[in-house]
Amino acid sequence: MSIELKHVSKRFVDNVVLDGVDFFVAEGETVALLGPSGVGKSVLLKHIIGLIKPDSGEVWVDEQQVPLLGRKALALLRSRIGYVFQNGALFDSMDVFENIRLGISDEEKYADKDYCIQRVKECLRLVNLNEDVGRKYPSELSGGMRKRVGISRAIAGKPTYLLYDEPTSGLDPVNADVIDSLIERLQQEIGVTSVVVTHDVRGAFRVADRIALLSKAKIRAVGTAEEIIASRDPVVQQFLERDFEMAVIQANEVPTAERRIGGR
Repeated sequence: MSIELKHVSKRFVDNVVLDGVDFFVAEGETVALLGPSGVGKSVLLKHIIGLIKPDSGEVWVDEQQVPLLGRKALALLRSRIGYVFQNGALFDSMDVFENIRLGISDEEKYADKDYCIQRVKECLRLVNLNEDVGRKYPSELSGGMRKRVGISRAIAGKPTYLLYDEPTSGLDPVNADVIDSLIERLQQEIGVTSVVVTHDVRGAFRVADRIALLSKAKIRAVGTAEEIIASRDPVVQQFLERDFEMAVIQANEVPTAERRIGGR
C-alpha cells in the first residue's frame, strides 16, 4: 500500500524535468515534495496517477506498475486516489454538492441520492464547512473555501491515497494555515497515504512526516524536518534560507513547525 518511483526520468523536448528520481511514500505516511516553482513537482505527481508516463524508470502504486496498467486497471487504481488540484478545478456550472458528488467513484453509490447527500455532508464537515455550502456555486466562494471544496471532492470516494498539488498556493498565511490544519487532521481521521506538492517550507514542515526537496531534476534531500535543516547540501541550505525564513516572518508564530525543529 505504498508509492514508489524508481530511477524515473522524464524530459519534454530538451527540458529534462526528472533525472533518475527515486521517491518513496510508506503506507499511512505524509511526504511533502518541496521545490521552487516550475521545477517539476507536479510532473512527478502526475506520474503517480498515470497522467504522464516516464521515459525510463518504474512507478509503483499498490504494488502495481502504473505505466503498464490497462485502461480498466488504471481506472480502478485511480478510484483509490484522491487528487487535489492546484486551483480547485471546480465546475462553475455545478453547485458545490454536485462538484463533491463527482468524487464518488463507485457508480452504485453515485446513483444513490441518499448516500450522496450523507457523504457530501460528511465531506463538508471534514473540511470545516457547513452543509449549507453545498447549495452554493463556486463563484460564490472565497479562494480558501474553493480549496476546501476541492479537498472534499478528493476524499468523497474514500481514497487510500491523497495527492495535493500546491494546496495553499495563492492563499494568504491565515488561509494557508487553515488548509495545513485540514491536511493534518485528515491524515489523522481517515488515515490516507499522502503526497503534498508545495513550495511552502513552513507548511511542509507542519504537515509532513518526511520532506523531499526536488531541485534541477533530482531529489537533493529526503528526511524529517530536523534532518532537512541539518543538511549541509548548499542547495538545501539556500532553499531553506530563502523560503522558510520568509514564511516564518509572514506568519510571526509557527508553533507546530517550531516544535518540530526544536524551536528554531
